[in-house]
Amino acid sequence: MASTNPRNELRNEQRNEQRNEQRNEQGGNPGKPKGTAKRGFAAMDEATQRSIASKGGQAAHQKGTAHEFDSEEARRAGQKGGEAVSRNREHMAAIGRKGGESRQSAARAAAAEKNAGARASSAVGSEQASSGGNRQSSKDN
Repeated sequence: MASTNPRNELRNEQRNEQRNEQRNEQGGNPGKPKGTAKRGFAAMDEATQRSIASKGGQAAHQKGTAHEFDSEEARRAGQKGGEAVSRNREHMAAIGRKGGESRQSAARAAAAEKNAGARASSAVGSEQASSGGNRQSSKDN
């Protein structure tokens, strides 16, 4: 039977407090690492976590309580993200440079293609001229 003497209870509480203080000064319980044990979701492997989360999402959709974006909400979310990205001036400058480089290389490729086409047509014209082809210009007509 437990003692009901108030003096004994007070002594027991004081002893317990002293023991707890000593443990705290020594770094807690030496046998147990402090706060490192994983529990619940954190203790599961990633595949199990995904499986459980997926079931929760499916249940919410079946119940009709799942959140679904409408087009206006998606537009606002995209706008908010764009504003956040555009605050980073260095990132925006890098994007601009990359776009400029791409545009320049496309322009160069188009110019090279155009020049190649012009060379081919001038080669055909010079062959006609040497064989006595029609060399009338638009001014003569």
